[in-house]
Amino acid sequence: MHRLLVALLAALDAVLAAAGGIAVILAPLALLWVFGVGDPDWGALWPASAAVWHLGHLVPVTVALPDTYLAATGIDPSLSTFTLSLAPLALAAFTALFAARSGARAAEAGAAVTGWLSGSVVFAGLAALVGVSANAELVASEVWLAILLPSLLFFVPSFIGAFVGSWRVGDDGPVDVLRERIERLPHGWAEVPALIVRGLALTTLGLIAVGAVVVVAGLIAGSGQVIGLYQASNADAIGAIVIALGQLIYLPTLVLWAVAFTAGPGFALGTDTAVTPAATQVGALPGIPVLGAVPDTTSSWLLLLALLPVGIGALTGWMLRSRMPRTTGPEPFGPRLVVAVAVSVLTGGVGALFALASTGSIGPGRLADTGPEPGPLALALGLEVLVGLAILLLSPRPGGETDEPSQGASVRGVEPAGSDLWPSAPRVDRDVSARLATPGTGGGMPGWPSAAASQRDPDTRPGTDERPDSGRPAPGAGVASTDAAGEELGESASVSDDDDVHARIRAAWARESDRGIDDGPRAP
Repeated sequence: MHRLLVALLAALDAVLAAAGGIAVILAPLALLWVFGVGDPDWGALWPASAAVWHLGHLVPVTVALPDTYLAATGIDPSLSTFTLSLAPLALAAFTALFAARSGARAAEAGAAVTGWLSGSVVFAGLAALVGVSANAELVASEVWLAILLPSLLFFVPSFIGAFVGSWRVGDDGPVDVLRERIERLPHGWAEVPALIVRGLALTTLGLIAVGAVVVVAGLIAGSGQVIGLYQASNADAIGAIVIALGQLIYLPTLVLWAVAFTAGPGFALGTDTAVTPAATQVGALPGIPVLGAVPDTTSSWLLLLALLPVGIGALTGWMLRSRMPRTTGPEPFGPRLVVAVAVSVLTGGVGALFALASTGSIGPGRLADTGPEPGPLALALGLEVLVGLAILLLSPRPGGETDEPSQGASVRGVEPAGSDLWPSAPRVDRDVSARLATPGTGGGMPGWPSAAASQRDPDTRPGTDERPDSGRPAPGAGVASTDAAGEELGESASVSDDDDVHARIRAAWARESDRGIDDGPRAP
C-alpha cells in the first residue's frame, strides 16, 4: 500500500479515537444540560466535556466551586478549590486500544513508521486543540499536561502495535534484523525473548480477569447497599443514566483496585484508610452507589485470594513450559530461570503501573488519597507470580525425544552398531545394521546409496573389484556379497515387528559368517 494512503488512514484513526472519546462524554452531558438543568449555560458544556476527557487521560483537573454554591450547600470555603486526579480509565483504554490497532494496521500495510508517526502527530494536534480551548472559570488543567499525557497514551500503544505487526509480517528493516539476531542465539536461548513477552501478556490478562471477577462478586455481595445508595440519591431518569455512565467509565479503575485487593496490599479510600483482605478501615464515603461493593468487614478466608495470582503464575508457567523444545537430556536451567525471573519482575512493573494509573484524588480533604500504593502492589504481584511460575517452569521434566534422532540413536528398537547387544559383530555386519538404523544409508533400498560402493578401496578400477597391477580382488570385494543380504534386509525394514527384524538380521549374519567374511580382507 502506498505510504501516503497509509499516513492518511492512520490520521483518520487518530481523529476517530479523539472524536469517539469526546462524543462518549459529550452526548450524556448534553442530555443532562437539556433535561436536568433549568437554565443551562451552553458555554460551559464544552469545558465540562473536555475536562472529563482530560481526566480520563490521566490529566489532573482543578475544580473551583462558586461562592453561590458554597453558600447553598454550606461547604467550608477552605474546600472550595480541589483537584480531581482519579482517572476514569475506560477513556484511556479506548484511546490505547484504538492506537494499538492503528499501528498494527500500518505495519501490515508495509509502512509501520509512517502510520505510527502520522497518527501520533495528528492525535497530538487534536489534544493540543482540546487543551487550549477547554479551560474555563470552574474547571481547568495544565495545558502542557493536557497535551503531553493524551499524546503519550496514543503514541506508546501505537508504537507497540506497529512493532508487533512488523514482527508478525516482517518489515525488511530493523525488526527483521532484531529477529535474526535473536534466532542466532545459542540453542535454548533463542526462544527466551518470545517466551518472556508471552508470559507477561498471560499474567497481565489473567490479573485483569481476576480483578473483574472480584468486582462482580463484590457487586453481588453488596447489591443491597448499592441499591440503597441509588435510592438515596433521589435522581430522576436522566440523572440515574448519567450516574450509571459515570460509574461505567470508572469500571476499569475498580478492576485495578480489585487486583490490588486480591494481591494483598489493597487500596485506600481516603487518608489513613485501607481496604485489604486482612482488615478494612474506612471512614465516611461519598454517596457513589458502586462504592457499596466495598466490604465493611473482612474475613481471614479472604487471604486465600492471594492464591489467585499464584495460580495465574502456575498456569502461565505451564503454558510457557509446553512451548519449550524438548531435549533428550536434562533441560537447560538457565533459560527457564531467566524467563521466570523476567516475567515476574515485569509483572511487578505492570502492577506498579496499575497502581499509578488508578491512584488519585476524588475530592477535597481526606478524599485526596485514594487507590493502591505502587511499591507494595508491585512487590506482592512479583513474588506471587514468581512462586506460581517456579512450580511448573523450574521443576525438572524428564527429557523427551527430539524431532530428529541423535547420531547413533536406535530406530524402531534396532540397536546401532557397536552396542552391547551384539558386541562381536563383524565390520560388514555393522554396516548392515547401520543401514537400517540410519536413514539415507540403507543398502539396496530404492533411492538410497549402496553400501558396497563406500566399502571399495579407492584404488580399485572403476566397474571392477580388482586393484590395478594385481591379480587378487580388492579388500572390499567381499562386501559385494553382502548386497543381496542388504537388499533382503532393506525390503524387510518396513515390517512393524521388531523381533522379526532382529531375527532377519541374525539370519543374515549367520549366512555371511558361513561364507567366511570377517573384519579384514581375504587373503589372496
